[in-house]
Amino acid sequence: MKNVDDLIESAAELAERGLSKGEIADELNVSRETASWLVERSGAAPQATSRSTTTTSASSPQDIHVDWSAIGRDSKRMGSIAEAMADLLAKHGEDVDLTIGIEKAGAPIATLIARELGTDLGTYTPAKHQWEEGDIEDLGGTFSRNFAGIRDRECYIVDDTITSGTTMQETIDAIRAEGGEPLACIVLADKQGVEELDGVPVYSLLQVISVGKDE
Repeated sequence: MKNVDDLIESAAELAERGLSKGEIADELNVSRETASWLVERSGAAPQATSRSTTTTSASSPQDIHVDWSAIGRDSKRMGSIAEAMADLLAKHGEDVDLTIGIEKAGAPIATLIARELGTDLGTYTPAKHQWEEGDIEDLGGTFSRNFAGIRDRECYIVDDTITSGTTMQETIDAIRAEGGEPLACIVLADKQGVEELDGVPVYSLLQVISVGKDE
């Protein structure tokens, strides 16, 4: 995708396929507020009357879109990236035996990292996948039963990007609620310059920093 118009078109296509705004945010690697703005601009959803949505519609949100599809569409490139990410995590030693991937994009990356590190694999679906409007705190995420359980284990957390840190923090809390202990988080790109969340270090291959003056 080359510009905002491409993003708006993609948001419309995803909305028409029935994806929630939270899922669209995940697919396009943007914040929930940006996803809502893109969907409204596309005309794929009726203009909402809530205060939060009206504010989003009035002016474009400040966000950065990260397109890593050139990596994601090629298994060899994905493997190389996963190797680099695993190398960043390896400093925590060999006792960690579980890697948790945040659905959707974090799961395939976590699969390759788990293979590199020789750990079991788990996945977590965050609350934002159910989000349309309103408070996300009223929603909840889930761990897939098709993969490894937490069972009081130390683990790593993997995702593709950090936009605000909310999803990563939610995953940390969910793991601790299951009795597990996250030792480190890793992402491809960090849009906020997050070094740690609730005592858990956050690593990234790229940090994306917006330089400019607020309008």
